[in-house]
Amino acid sequence: MNSLIKLSNVSKEYKTGNQIVKAANNLNFTIDQGELIVILGPSGSGKSTLLNLLGGLDKPTSGEIIIDNENITNFSDKELTRYRAKEIGFIFQFYNLIPNLTACENIEIMNDVVDKNIDGKEILTQVGLSQHFNKFPSELSGGEQQRVSIARAIAKKPKMLLCDEPTGALDSHTGKIIIELLINLCESENTTVIIVTHNSEFGKVANRVIHIKNGEVEYIETNENPQSVDAINW
Repeated sequence: MNSLIKLSNVSKEYKTGNQIVKAANNLNFTIDQGELIVILGPSGSGKSTLLNLLGGLDKPTSGEIIIDNENITNFSDKELTRYRAKEIGFIFQFYNLIPNLTACENIEIMNDVVDKNIDGKEILTQVGLSQHFNKFPSELSGGEQQRVSIARAIAKKPKMLLCDEPTGALDSHTGKIIIELLINLCESENTTVIIVTHNSEFGKVANRVIHIKNGEVEYIETNENPQSVDAINW
């Protein structure tokens, strides 16, 4: 596999009053193209900070973040906006769909962001929603809304998907459908998928698990034989 992401001595500090909090502290690791990575840790461990740094939503206080041989820590705000729009897909626990647009329109709105001719019906068919093109978010179940959210994220064919607790609001059956979909994206599209979660069970299906604690990489676990989504206990 080719290395897609490299973090070198990355730290992120926040000042609260007279105190300095290190939300990320000297992070060093690489992630290959097409890997499924789970970032695991308790609340407040720095998982979301790491996701924000990878997605260009925040800049490190020190260190370098190399994405596909480009040092995004040197990017201007305009360059970071372009990077997020073209290279990154974001999937959150809550779906962030536009309520007065249909499922198809929620996908095709991406044509205003990237210079591509995105066919909403084609993308929705890929995630098993061919019968719901013209439905509004309020007419869809939670799992269906999350699949629309995923469809929107993958429509521009990003280099990586950054997922923050993507199944946190779903039941176990629907959650497994979503995780299976993300696994298939890694295998069929060579997309790098990074899932932030507190659920250690997700590590069973990942290529590697990065354990975060107090803003630091505690250890990295390599999974030579990822299991099927059926192995996850909810």
